[in-house]
Amino acid sequence: MRPRKDEETLVDVLDVVLRDGAVLRADVIVSVAGIPLVGLKLTAAIAGMETMTEYGFFEEWDVERRQTAVTRRQHKKK
Repeated sequence: MRPRKDEETLVDVLDVVLRDGAVLRADVIVSVAGIPLVGLKLTAAIAGMETMTEYGFFEEWDVERRQTAVTRRQHKKK
């Protein structure tokens, strides 16, 4: 009989979230005495940077970071 893994660990869950990503959405309405006062629509995305850029998040940030890295390499060669 071979041992098998029956329980998911936090590391396994984190690996899946970073690889595939997750989006959390929440609609919140703050009301007093049944009268809505404030409404919030919240969206949060979590994933590894490769996944984020693949889906169009942080594209400008990624381009800037890559350009900065190239500039630094070129500057070091001089």
